[in-house]
Amino acid sequence: MADPQDMTVVTPDPAAVELRDAAGAISPEYVERVVEAIYASDAATLRDLVGDLHEADSGDLIEALDPEDRPRLVTLMGADFDFTALTEVDDTVREDILEELSTSTVAEGVRDLDSDDAVRILEDLPKDEQDEILDQLPASERVALARSLDYPEASAGRRMQDEVIAVPPAWTVGHAIDYLRETAELPDRFYEIYVVDPDRKLLGAVALDKLLRTNRPVSVSELMDEDFRRVHADDDQEEVARMFERYNLIAVPVVDDDDRLVGMITFDDIVDVIEEEAEEDIKALGGVAREEELSDTVWTITRGRFNWLLVNLGTAFLASSVLGAFEGELQKMVALAVLAPIVASQGGNAATQTMTVAVRALATRELNDSNAMRVIVRELLVGLLNGIAFAVITGVAAYAWFRVPDLGIVIALAMLCNLVAAALGGILIPLILHRLKADPAVSSGVFVTTITDVVGFFSFLGIASLWFGFK
Repeated sequence: MADPQDMTVVTPDPAAVELRDAAGAISPEYVERVVEAIYASDAATLRDLVGDLHEADSGDLIEALDPEDRPRLVTLMGADFDFTALTEVDDTVREDILEELSTSTVAEGVRDLDSDDAVRILEDLPKDEQDEILDQLPASERVALARSLDYPEASAGRRMQDEVIAVPPAWTVGHAIDYLRETAELPDRFYEIYVVDPDRKLLGAVALDKLLRTNRPVSVSELMDEDFRRVHADDDQEEVARMFERYNLIAVPVVDDDDRLVGMITFDDIVDVIEEEAEEDIKALGGVAREEELSDTVWTITRGRFNWLLVNLGTAFLASSVLGAFEGELQKMVALAVLAPIVASQGGNAATQTMTVAVRALATRELNDSNAMRVIVRELLVGLLNGIAFAVITGVAAYAWFRVPDLGIVIALAMLCNLVAAALGGILIPLILHRLKADPAVSSGVFVTTITDVVGFFSFLGIASLWFGFK
């Protein structure tokens, strides 16, 4: 047996641990190594493991850690921790981490970030903590960040970075190129330079490829595009994203009320906006609060979902009251009670299909006053055709099940009525809510479901009552 004193201790190579598993998730082995380094206060190993990660990978790693380990990771890595990673995590995770860090640590961490990333980190903090952190920054950075934080939430001013390249119109191409080569304080990435007058009013833009392909003596004013897209700092970020999508933009300058250049927004910021807006719409369609995060606590999620569930309960009682109105018919024929939910359920599913398309089209401005009537007629015809098809299917199925021909006719007529009502409700309710300045994504589901349940039960039981009453 070998002498333990003669054995060499081999330190595991951090690089030998794969960051992600076959499914693309952060591997448990990697997380385990990071946790071991955290509990051992081994800053050197943490730097080897985490120091060179892209901020997106660092964000995924942070979310994979237990809540108490996240601020310890930041503290142990010190200046080697890239605070940009905090822009890649859920808002709840970021807020919890920032609560555990000192204001001096946060101030040091955001000091070297692009202004848009710094604003993203600071905007959810209480105002007094924001002020305390800003007071520890150099004056120029403090003023720029304070100005961005003063813009409305979800506005272009909050999304922009104030690091832009602005040159006077009298410069030549050669002068501009030399400036780009020799100046250290420039954005990490840029796609165009902006031409401004002495008051910093925006005159035009010059694409970087156009600048590099032009002879040095040519004036920048001769190259600049005066007919270009710009956004106001107070513009809603969703409108800005729509502009990027419509005109295939890479970057766009941001101006203030006096048309002075205050920043720029690039496509990588807009990708985040599009993802956030789409996620919010999906949540709203399900009656989930827009701000709900996967990392939220049980109590926070429960409280956020309670209100809409309460509204749903009220509408469910309304739909059930229709059944109560036909109690006598239900007692006479049990088959009615068995088949009634089928009509209501089918209508609900059809309405949800229409509503989903309508809400998304309203959100993207594809559905508007100019084409609303055409879309309404189209959905009505779709509901009519599906109603006829499913009327035949359910009528045959009901006859085969209960061997009552009249019952098949009744459910067929009810199915037709409800699918037409579902089509109209699915398109009209979002349009009406939109016209009333309410968010269709949030409110449509409850009303549409109520309509299809009420119409489904009432049409089926009402037709049955009339049909069998005449027999």
